[in-house]
Amino acid sequence: MKIIKQIGIIFSICWISTVIEQFLPFAFPASVIAMLLLLVCLLTGVLKISHIREKSDFLLANMAFFFIPAGVNVINYLDILKANWLPLILICVITTVITFAATAWSVRLTMRLLAGKKKGAQNE
Repeated sequence: MKIIKQIGIIFSICWISTVIEQFLPFAFPASVIAMLLLLVCLLTGVLKISHIREKSDFLLANMAFFFIPAGVNVINYLDILKANWLPLILICVITTVITFAATAWSVRLTMRLLAGKKKGAQNE
């Protein structure tokens, strides 16, 4: 019964986000709205992690399964991909380098902040 309740909570948030999407005057993905709603519910305490833990762990463990339809659908656009392969490769390489750089910068900043906190705690 606990799993059914967790599924109900997750699907309710998804349904509410779909309703919100219909009323927005601009295009915005319902899935992003659902994630924002879930975040707000968790931060405000309306929803506890224990209310959705088992079902969310299951969904995360099987996430790769949900990408299969999107991956197979790429075949429908093979002619577009062939015509634009060079820009796509360049975009992939450039964004990968930017992501690596941003991650490295974030880690270095975090390490500096943590080192600063340790020095501050030792001086007190």
